[in-house]
Amino acid sequence: MSAGFRFRDFVPEESTEKGFDSLFKIFMQLVTITSGDVGEALSWLNELDKQYGLTEDGYGMGDFIEDLKKKGYIDEDEQKKGEFTITAKSEQKIRKSALEEIFGKLKKSGPGNHRTPHIGQGDEQSTDMREFRFGDSLDQISMTESIRNAQLNHGMDGDEFMLTEGDLEVRENEHKSQTSTVLMIDISHSMILYGEDRITPAKKVAMALAELVKQKYPKDFLDVIVFGNDAWQIEVKELPYLQVGPYHTNTVAGLELALDLLRKRKTPNKQIFMITDGKPTCLKEAGGYYKNSFGLDRKVVNKTLNLAASARRLKVPITTFMIADDPYLRRFVEEFTEVNQGKAYYSSLKGLGHMIFEDYKRNRRKNV
Repeated sequence: MSAGFRFRDFVPEESTEKGFDSLFKIFMQLVTITSGDVGEALSWLNELDKQYGLTEDGYGMGDFIEDLKKKGYIDEDEQKKGEFTITAKSEQKIRKSALEEIFGKLKKSGPGNHRTPHIGQGDEQSTDMREFRFGDSLDQISMTESIRNAQLNHGMDGDEFMLTEGDLEVRENEHKSQTSTVLMIDISHSMILYGEDRITPAKKVAMALAELVKQKYPKDFLDVIVFGNDAWQIEVKELPYLQVGPYHTNTVAGLELALDLLRKRKTPNKQIFMITDGKPTCLKEAGGYYKNSFGLDRKVVNKTLNLAASARRLKVPITTFMIADDPYLRRFVEEFTEVNQGKAYYSSLKGLGHMIFEDYKRNRRKNV
């Protein structure tokens, strides 16, 4: 009898989340997309409710808005009655939601930092084992492995048990290092061109990375800067409100600010992550802005490459996440990466968060 297939109608599983919880997840996504505009997010949510029946007979959109206020997620604007703003509680919740969406649910650990290749009197035990050496602390000794060695080496004679120094095994400790990271986000107009929203995924990645550092690597430093015609630093709490402007791409200004911030950090390890979808097209000069959106202007490119070389001399690697796949731009990114001796990834928007997460965790740079 030949093998065959049996088909039936697909019936999706009904969500176990009802009422407030199911609407709140969608609301969090919409608030991020609308850059913190609560009114617009609620308007979209109402439209989705009309089309897909998100609410139930016993719990309507009015109930949801009241619960948002009671739970401290939105406040009514004192100057503009009837308009709402998100609260600090919402800002933190959006970051946590971004972390869970992009990186999966992570349990908070104790003070965490990045592993270095050094071993010895470090901060945290690793899984590597070795024989006992004079000077090792007693808490490094693995009693299970040591007793197993004693049984294999000497056996058991009645109730007598022999444990010698040669039987002892210890667990290696790993040194930890602090890392200072500057995350650069391109907010030039091209981040919303061609019908593709590139700024929302970039915002989500930035919020998720900020929450990751707070939870898993509390001794690390993360600075976030945005760059268009100019570059400026923003606070993590501002990320949900980030919007694209009518800007060109002044990568030079972004790199200059990033290096200035890192010079002030006294950590041994420093790095720059840059999320962009386009070529550098702008410089700030004494008389104003020098702009050229057509092709790769050598005046702009050369200054950008000079900064890549400066970062290399300062031992600051730059990891570029290019969220566009233009062969012309790839050549520039490859040249930029070669000068800096950094890394480059050509990512779809879907894979961007995972790449940044893995690269951040994979920080192997030694203490200097």
